Amino acid sequence: MDETAGIYALQSSFLDRFVQVGMAQGRVISVDFPSTPPDETNQNHELLDRIEEYLQGETDDFDDVEVAMTMPTDHRKVLDAVTKIPYGENATVKQVRHMAVGLEGDDEEQTRTIREGLAANQVPIFIPTHRVRDGPGGMPPDIESKLRAVEGL
Repeated sequence: MDETAGIYALQSSFLDRFVQVGMAQGRVISVDFPSTPPDETNQNHELLDRIEEYLQGETDDFDDVEVAMTMPTDHRKVLDAVTKIPYGENATVKQVRHMAVGLEGDDEEQTRTIREGLAANQVPIFIPTHRVRDGPGGMPPDIESKLRAVEGL
């Protein structure tokens, strides 16, 4: 994968906005969905091609994409668990709680941690919180709905 750091964006007619990907040291550090990207945005990156194909219905779980996991440990455990939900399948917050090994606290505390971790996802698409059907995701609800539709959820 391209090691160049920067901000890359793809205009998606399907999403009716841009998909903006921030990269550093060959890792994805952010994904946003602005109506217009910043001026310094580059439109050429291999991940943009893959995202466009994904949005057009091509199966891609992006499991080979390196993501910078710069979040609290409990949130990392949650998001690691979410990456194990296969393309075209979904899970509930309760199922993610069982998948996220080592969370502290009782069921209520763990559920709160799961929901906070899902909402704090800085790299939606690559960490597919849209596959958790009853939890918040790190993207606008209309985008989440469209990503679910792409995967037939």
